[in-house]
Amino acid sequence: MRKILTFSTVFTFLLIGIASVKAQRNASEDKIKKVLYFNPEVEPDLEEIKEPTNHAFFSAVSDHLSRYKRNKMLRTETQVPFDSVDKQTIADYCINNDADFAIVPKVRYFKVGLGKYVFSNQVVVSMKLFDAEGNFITESDYDTYRKNMRLLGSAENSIKIGTNGAIKGILKELRRLKPSTEAGF
Repeated sequence: MRKILTFSTVFTFLLIGIASVKAQRNASEDKIKKVLYFNPEVEPDLEEIKEPTNHAFFSAVSDHLSRYKRNKMLRTETQVPFDSVDKQTIADYCINNDADFAIVPKVRYFKVGLGKYVFSNQVVVSMKLFDAEGNFITESDYDTYRKNMRLLGSAENSIKIGTNGAIKGILKELRRLKPSTEAGF
């Protein structure tokens, strides 16, 4: 009887220890990260192409992030200039939207031909990643012509391919930077 009591006591403490360690680990690792996406800056600056570009961009982002259960996409209808990002603006938007990260994108169309409004379906999608305090973490870009030599297809598909490529580039950079900065995404 004494052996059974000793065994059950040790087994109970062992289970309690395992359960508490597992609960602590899940609380820190399974926290949902909220990523705030701004409207992409579109180059050339034409109103006719902004709305379809935004639609294709956010469609690609939501498709990509739907595969990850720990990330949530937040969208703002504000456009931030890609080349001159204000740290305080990013921090304010992250605080107001309870976001962990912010991404400032840019979509640049290639101009071909002699006309003023003749564009190719090739795009360069660039993204800058900031933390909630507005500190720059990393950036990535994806050129649909140079990366996979896309000659045919719609501009919408090129934007989706470029967006996925830029997100993968940011994730690759984060994996490379993670041991030193502990910035998870």
